Amino acid sequence: MKPSLTKPPKLQEGDKVATVSLSWGGPGLIPHRYEAGKKQLEEAFGLVVTEMPHTLKEPKWLSENPKARADDLMEAFSNSEIKGIISTIGGDDSIRILRHLDLDLIRKNPKPFVGYSDTTVSHFACLKAGIVSFYGPAIMAGFAENSGLFPYMVNSVRRTLFDSGNIGEIPENRDGWTVERLEWANPANQKRKRTLQGSAGWQYLQGEGQTEGHLIGGCLEVLDWIRSTDVWPNKEVWEGAILFIETSEETPPPSTVTRFFRSLAAMDILPSLSGILFGRPGGHELSPDSFHAYDDAILQIVADEEGLTSLPIITQMDFGHTDPMFVLPYGIQAEIDSDWRKFTILENAVEPD
Repeated sequence: MKPSLTKPPKLQEGDKVATVSLSWGGPGLIPHRYEAGKKQLEEAFGLVVTEMPHTLKEPKWLSENPKARADDLMEAFSNSEIKGIISTIGGDDSIRILRHLDLDLIRKNPKPFVGYSDTTVSHFACLKAGIVSFYGPAIMAGFAENSGLFPYMVNSVRRTLFDSGNIGEIPENRDGWTVERLEWANPANQKRKRTLQGSAGWQYLQGEGQTEGHLIGGCLEVLDWIRSTDVWPNKEVWEGAILFIETSEETPPPSTVTRFFRSLAAMDILPSLSGILFGRPGGHELSPDSFHAYDDAILQIVADEEGLTSLPIITQMDFGHTDPMFVLPYGIQAEIDSDWRKFTILENAVEPD
């Protein structure tokens, strides 16, 4: 059942947006990388970026003060001068801020909130609170792309967050993708373009005709952590959903994907879905030749064990821990057209201001 969510007002040139460090304190450790992302975001979209009180704190301090991280997010939502919120970077302990979040405050102050990876935790808090949020680039990973932003990502951000019309068909990225690791700690690397690999295109593993559903998902490892928390959606929210899922730079093996989907089957979530979107697997040491093993892991559970042979599945998509990425809005209706091999977001994700 599609959740009833409030769509935030669209972003506009000149808007003030806040950056928040909800997990790892990357900006405090590698400030030049953060500043590069801030500058490129401001120049590309005409936004004014401001930091919350603890955004630039060092990693150790932020690790010891999860409530301060949550307070930053709450202040960013409640401050009427701030029109949007962007995560600086992921990490591995956003789950520690959950107990400090005020979902009622989020509900009463809808505004675009953007990030990915460990930020999945806060996205599910927004979903529970009843507002649309956006799985997309972070300041240090995405907006700080070496030697300039990828046009594919820029176009997706504009269509999703700055345009109140229907988002429409999401094109495949045919210009090449990258997961090359250039050490952020070396400032000289910021001016080096990362090497692109040719795209084999999205893989339509199974499905026929057109299928619609609302978008829910995130980083596989993080979803696994929050399954028993208060922000995990009720079973009814999963009914008819299109699950989008991706794996992190830690390169979990296909067996982890197998076990995750087996858990979804045991929870009766898997058979209630309308479709599955799987991002290109993350990890700079992972060879594209191994991507098929992740496809096989999904099919093992969905088709072989559960017999859901008509459930549409698209894999190796352009979101998550490879670049460039497109933006996925939570709770918004989308369509998988398996016959014509198209993925379309059917409605707007933001409203006119």
